[in-house]
Amino acid sequence: MFTFKTSRIMLLGLAIGVVALPTAAQTTLRYSDHQPLEGMRTTFIKEVLFKEIEKESEGRLKIDAHWDAELSTGYDGLKTVGRGEKADIAVVVPEYMADALPLHQLFKSFPVGPSGDDQVTLFRKIYADIPEFSEELAANNAVEIFLSTGYPVGFFGTKPLNDLSEISGQKWRSASFWHLDFLKSAGAQPIKMHWGKEIYNALDAGELDGIMVNIDSAYNLDLHKTATHALVSKNLWLGHLYLIAMNQDTWNNLEAQDQQAIARAAETAYSKLGDIMETSYTAMLNKLKSDGATIQALGHQGVIEWQETTDYNRIQKDWLAGQKEKGLEDGESVLGRLTVIMNVANHH
Repeated sequence: MFTFKTSRIMLLGLAIGVVALPTAAQTTLRYSDHQPLEGMRTTFIKEVLFKEIEKESEGRLKIDAHWDAELSTGYDGLKTVGRGEKADIAVVVPEYMADALPLHQLFKSFPVGPSGDDQVTLFRKIYADIPEFSEELAANNAVEIFLSTGYPVGFFGTKPLNDLSEISGQKWRSASFWHLDFLKSAGAQPIKMHWGKEIYNALDAGELDGIMVNIDSAYNLDLHKTATHALVSKNLWLGHLYLIAMNQDTWNNLEAQDQQAIARAAETAYSKLGDIMETSYTAMLNKLKSDGATIQALGHQGVIEWQETTDYNRIQKDWLAGQKEKGLEDGESVLGRLTVIMNVANHH
């Protein structure tokens, strides 16, 4: 006979059974980033991507994030994640490791490209359609789990700029070897200079006329307060990528359900990244204006003229010839496929 007393005993037994069941083990993954936890990118990684990974894995995965080069500098990001000793995941900036990731340098070899959500979609298509990029990472014992992109480039000068033909004969600084060649093709004198106080001193002294730099760097470093005239366009392509990469062995050792959880988290993050970048871009330009900078938008025709002026196709071929001498055999094939994808994206 079933009584209240026996049912209470059964419930007690069920409760004890639930408590006694083994709980899923939690895996802590250590993340390394060379930039401080401020600004759009790092905040997005922490508050969106990492939270989604913990949510999608139902707590099985926990991210122990370290910022501001606490574990590794930006230049050592690929080595750090490849070894998997200090960190399981790290941000990898291809430009900082050209010898280890030569094919990845091709991203910056295009002067024009999409921004915001279209840029997010573009990079995902590139990695999906051109396996050599993932293979290049795998050769360094790393696998990409998220492709975090950068903002467009802008021209910040000490004199008014109405169009880019006006930089001819002027001295302009850039950190990218591609952009230094673009500046030279445009008739400017390309200047390679360490980023520091000397940049601002050179601008003040008239020894430097301007900087070709991504909008967020100009904003974060108050460049616009010295180089007060900016010429900008969302289609002035930077091609900067902040790869969130995981140690290959760590990835392979994860349960399939946890690999799938990371993939789902990335999908959610991708769906939000483009809009956040667009909103942040507009906010940065508004802040530049409120600080007294003169912001001029480069129109569509000006963007097309810049693309032609840079002579980027020749520069790409010259670079590939040098890389082939160093042993890079598949560069031409990769560039061909990449060019097709870029052309489609630019006419979207």
